[in-house]
Amino acid sequence: MKTHMRVLQYASPSLIAALTVVAVIGCRSAKEESRNTAPAPAATAAASATQSKPAPAVIRIRAGDTATFTDAKGNVWLADQGFADGNTILRAGDLKIENTEDPGLYRAERYSMTAFSYPLPNGKYTVKLHFSECFEGITGPGQRVFSFKVQDHEFKDFDVWVKAGGPLRAYIETVPVEITTGKLDITFTPKIENPQINGIEIIPGA
Repeated sequence: MKTHMRVLQYASPSLIAALTVVAVIGCRSAKEESRNTAPAPAATAAASATQSKPAPAVIRIRAGDTATFTDAKGNVWLADQGFADGNTILRAGDLKIENTEDPGLYRAERYSMTAFSYPLPNGKYTVKLHFSECFEGITGPGQRVFSFKVQDHEFKDFDVWVKAGGPLRAYIETVPVEITTGKLDITFTPKIENPQINGIEIIPGA
């Protein structure tokens, strides 16, 4: 330290001024480098939130049953829920249902319902409605006719027998929707006999 002081004591004023300028520039450069390399807190927090946000899961509901159901692909269907009213029925476990790998899904049914609702994040979804005419009292087309509305998509004079091509055959109606109110709404209106349904799938993305 004493040596440094002696050097400065005998140094010329111009040399001391030059050393001072170098020291100041060095300090500024170090501060700017630190500022440029430090991550922006807001950007880091936003990126972290985006990475940690889980994607919405597919929702599958088996209408008419109080137990869950696992289909042929290993997907688990939730027990009956979301319906405002109506009745349920379980049919024989050996009842044959054609046009599907999962006949067990169609052996449970909800009927006489007027509405279904399920909370969802806003966004686009594909809704699949599963039907099969399994009531032995229906013996031909035109004997069960009803209308239903999925958000803004309306299906009038819907006949399960006609759509499926006969009884004991699975039929799936696929409806793309956009949720803007935080929930999916489906309404059912009878015309001849009662509305019925076997299952509902709600798949994120259109």
